[in-house]
Amino acid sequence: MNYMDYCVDVSVTIKDAMKCIEIVKPKIVFLVEGKRLKASLTDGDVRRFLLAGGALTDLAIDAGNKNTLYAKTTTGAKELYHQKNFVAIPIVNDERELTDIYIGEKNRMEKQESLNIPVVINAGGKGTRLEPYTKILPKPLIPVGEMPIIEHIMQNFMDYDCEQFSIIVNYKKDLIKAYFADCDKKYDITWYDEDKPLGTGGGLCYLKGKIDTTFFFTNCDNLLLSNYGSMLRFHRENKNVITMVCAYKNIVIPYGVVDMGLNGSINSMEEKPEISFLTNTGIYIVEPEVLSDIEDNVFIGFPDIVKMQMEKGKKVSVYPVSENEWLDMGQLSELDKMREKLYDE
Repeated sequence: MNYMDYCVDVSVTIKDAMKCIEIVKPKIVFLVEGKRLKASLTDGDVRRFLLAGGALTDLAIDAGNKNTLYAKTTTGAKELYHQKNFVAIPIVNDERELTDIYIGEKNRMEKQESLNIPVVINAGGKGTRLEPYTKILPKPLIPVGEMPIIEHIMQNFMDYDCEQFSIIVNYKKDLIKAYFADCDKKYDITWYDEDKPLGTGGGLCYLKGKIDTTFFFTNCDNLLLSNYGSMLRFHRENKNVITMVCAYKNIVIPYGVVDMGLNGSINSMEEKPEISFLTNTGIYIVEPEVLSDIEDNVFIGFPDIVKMQMEKGKKVSVYPVSENEWLDMGQLSELDKMREKLYDE
């Protein structure tokens, strides 16, 4: 990849800069005026800016780090790179114009930090969005490449030393349990059987008194290619009882949109506008005190549990991620995209 692929003009919006960040590895771009270095921008910079009240339509330079470290030579860049956990060091000339970017050794494997907190997976639904496959297999066992959906999710958490799993099951639960009983890799799983469907949140009633620490809670059709350590730090620093992980979605409306005024007059027209919004990924970080507020064996969605906590005056916050970091395995149309991302096919 050419170093100019990491460069975006200072005039671009945050939304457009994010599209560039999602393409490159490592996830960083440099904001330039001509070729003159002005700032760097990572997804973390964007997240902090948005949480502080910024908008996707604001200029990327407003969110960028204007104190970017740089070097004048490749040797200097390598020395800087290895001093701390830098992901890229720009190399500039005397006019501070970019001449190259040092991004370290290719394919460098980074060990994730150890979080070591429990993970609760709601795997009890029927997976109607994945029919007809789920007429035969339960959604957690739908294969994506070499592993079923649920095992991808578990492996992702295990990269952060989160190895204690509580799995809530209902639909075709015997098949799910049989898979893990015969699985070559042994997992630390505690099973919780729903006697009746309890929605995306009701099954948590079975965990009262079983978990006494912060835990991840996820549906079994979501995978995040994001930094779980950053999420947990955000959760703890903000003293949240629930942190909801949400993804920015950008959708282009494939039509010309007309805003009509009185008597059929046209106020405005826009051809194929793009709209942006935050959507709930179904992944959360939760404090154990939330469990005590969940009624036993009552059907409830977890978003309703979130609302209950908010009504009680408890602190609930959103942790935003880019849409490219969220894989929604619950839709047939997404399975091929997911395989491409996970296996680079």
